[in-house]
Amino acid sequence: MSGAHRVARSLVRHELLLLASLLRWVARRPHGVGEDGARAFGYARGQGAMMFGFGFVCVVETVTMSVLLRDFPLVHSAFLVLDLYTILIVAGLHAASVTRPHVLTGTTLRLRRFATVDLCVPLSAIASVRRELRTTHEKRDGELNMEVGSQTTVTVELVDPVAYLTFFGRRREVRLVRFHADDSDHLVGRIMDVRIAPDPWPS
Repeated sequence: MSGAHRVARSLVRHELLLLASLLRWVARRPHGVGEDGARAFGYARGQGAMMFGFGFVCVVETVTMSVLLRDFPLVHSAFLVLDLYTILIVAGLHAASVTRPHVLTGTTLRLRRFATVDLCVPLSAIASVRRELRTTHEKRDGELNMEVGSQTTVTVELVDPVAYLTFFGRRREVRLVRFHADDSDHLVGRIMDVRIAPDPWPS
């Protein structure tokens, strides 16, 4: 598969996932939390204000350009379509964050960010997990930073590397993952409980 074809396929897949997330948001049906014993942990709250502000700026720009270009119908139509599509994508990004939360089961921790990262970590592969607030992140081999609002709140170190696919479909292995969760203390506590409990979801 050529590089251009792989990039185009990845972009189309991403856009479709965003549109599907909008439908799930309206229907209030989060993705991947219907399994028995699965518990969702959101991360969208940390970026809600930022996404709302970005969306508001896009709406203001759309209205402004419509006024400025009202005497140029062709250009006006082109910019209107582009601006409306941008608003749709912004809404889709937030919808993906809401409907694709982190998910903890009795055997797996599934970590996600928007519709771009989906990493399944077996609980048996976790060496340590801790609550750790970070606001700066450097890119390093073997590490994955899934920041929201420029910060991460949980750090997971792995015994063995775990693989995931990047945005453009490349396979990458990581040994350390940092991510954000709205209720990070609760999530860390649940992960530790599940790892040591013989019955992770007592009735």
